[in-house]
Amino acid sequence: MASTADIKNGVVLSIDGQLWNVIEFQHVKPGKGGAFVRTKLKNVVSGKVVDRTYNAGAKIEIENVDRRDFTYLYADGDSFVFMDTSDYDQITVPAATVGDAKNFLLENQQVTIALNNGNPLYIDLPASVILEVTYSEPGLQGDRSSAGTKPATVETGYEMQVPLFVETGTKIKVDTRTGDYLGREK
Repeated sequence: MASTADIKNGVVLSIDGQLWNVIEFQHVKPGKGGAFVRTKLKNVVSGKVVDRTYNAGAKIEIENVDRRDFTYLYADGDSFVFMDTSDYDQITVPAATVGDAKNFLLENQQVTIALNNGNPLYIDLPASVILEVTYSEPGLQGDRSSAGTKPATVETGYEMQVPLFVETGTKIKVDTRTGDYLGREK
């Protein structure tokens, strides 16, 4: 067991059986009364953010989370297989843990996976990836009813909105956090 003095940004706490990442913390010593620690915590699995206050010296449970670099190999049914870049061990990550990241995963892509006791918690992708448009209808130059965008499907099967000038076979840059079009790859 650790105390509130051990709280730092990036530390993962175990609260009521769930893992919470410390986003911000502040030690407060008011003129009257005891000191306390004000924290902003983000749930590792769901992403929910909460504020929590602890009395100074209170016992907390800190979890060990290991963030390691992996290479995406292939999809295997309802799961995804990754290879550790340091020791070449392979792990299988369920689709629920991968979540929306599957829309941006290409073979041999580098990702960071957070592990707790060998169990994958979540996957961090690069901020943007380069994907090839596999299908897009031709954009009509005079058609402005859709604000100059049209639907397109990229090589991972993800469907998104792109500008009218983007054609099938074009490589585009996509934001992995929002799924938005960022531009054409030069």
